[in-house]
Amino acid sequence: MTLSTRSDGGIVLGLSCGQPGGSAELLLTAALSAARDGGMDARLVRLDDLEIAPGPNTGTADDTAWFWEQLIECDALIVAVPVLTRTIPGRLKLLADRILGPNADAAITTELLRLQASGVTPAVSFRVDERVLRPRVAGFIAVGGSLTPRWTTLALPLLHTLTFSMRIAVVDQVQFAGAGMPRAIVLDDSAIARATQLGRNVTGQVGVRFQDAKYLGDKPGLCPSCHLDVFVLRGQEAECATCGASGELVVVDGAVTVRFPAGEARGSVTSMEELRDHFFEIQQTAAGQGAQADEIARRAKVYEPSAFTVRPER
Repeated sequence: MTLSTRSDGGIVLGLSCGQPGGSAELLLTAALSAARDGGMDARLVRLDDLEIAPGPNTGTADDTAWFWEQLIECDALIVAVPVLTRTIPGRLKLLADRILGPNADAAITTELLRLQASGVTPAVSFRVDERVLRPRVAGFIAVGGSLTPRWTTLALPLLHTLTFSMRIAVVDQVQFAGAGMPRAIVLDDSAIARATQLGRNVTGQVGVRFQDAKYLGDKPGLCPSCHLDVFVLRGQEAECATCGASGELVVVDGAVTVRFPAGEARGSVTSMEELRDHFFEIQQTAAGQGAQADEIARRAKVYEPSAFTVRPER
């Protein structure tokens, strides 16, 4: 299925990660229709239509480079997924692993361009694509069959792994429950209306810089950075499991909550400061270990895995 119209309003890319024609895709189509009505060039890509090789140079069909161009060309991204065993489809994670990470990191791209201009060779280099630095916004739609929240906990947090390295500003996200039968979400008029609003919320901020984008989701969560509520507890410190922002675990009026100093999301991987720190950490680690390449090779040889390896017969 391809939903596309020519327009000068920008490109919104919809990634459908569920059953073709299923509940997640129907909601995505509602969001894209709103984007199209707002003058956007709306495009729908089905994850099922993509050949995703497990790694580069495997000799199998691979559409990851093609999808990278779709992503890098868009101004807005809307991803719709079914919730499977509390989380997102595995093929979506594989796609993310293949095209994102350091090669799509805004800070790494910025710093490598700076080093290139200075004539400095980095300790470890990655692909540099200046188009990574263009402002983009995103929205997420997750659809689960269960009415019990604990069965959908990890879906929205994992969707954020698609956007933080490129610093795509997530301006809306919504999770629906109770779609037990295929396409059953169409019975819920409020879900269709909410997905339509998400399309408007996302495309209404096309071209807005990350730091200026406004979050328009229904109920912002405890984390002021990603607006979700999944936390890792480290003593009195509470760290957002989605983006890494850390605050203090406190009790207010008998309710447990997280307090962030001056409302700041300290340590969030969505911040340029944290992404830059990560770049320099990578460079320093690589430089130190690069000087020990011979010793690494000598020690690794002791643990040759061939004596234990088994493979399926082809």
